[in-house]
Amino acid sequence: MKITICGSIAFYDQMLAVQKELENSGYEVKLPPLTTKDENGNPISVIEFYNLRRAETDEQSWMWQRKKEAIKMHFDKIEWSDVILVLNHDKKGIANYIGGNTLMEMGVAFYLNKPIYLLQPLPEISYKEEILGMFPIIISGDLSKIK
Repeated sequence: MKITICGSIAFYDQMLAVQKELENSGYEVKLPPLTTKDENGNPISVIEFYNLRRAETDEQSWMWQRKKEAIKMHFDKIEWSDVILVLNHDKKGIANYIGGNTLMEMGVAFYLNKPIYLLQPLPEISYKEEILGMFPIIISGDLSKIK
């Protein structure tokens, strides 16, 4: 089975750990890239990019082109996969957080008829109804429930 991991880049360390566990169980796993390019085309870590992006206020910044590229690349990974696994850990004071980008990724998986697994229960968030409408499978941290 091919799995694409989705979630906030803030959860990248957890993504790597889950990837390793799933690969040890025989799954093929893709996740967001470890690096991207800065404004000069030099590689930087996605964590560094994430931190720079969070502070960016210029709507014309080079960062938005990189963000566009990352979104499209991850959509391709979702298309490649059999299922997606959303890592929805606590963030921004919200238990089991699912952000806007991850919601879009879930929407792509839903549109492509891919099962959507949530690592943790649903968050109490303004777009909970949209998440419910995609019928995610909640595995409560148990990766063996991915079928």
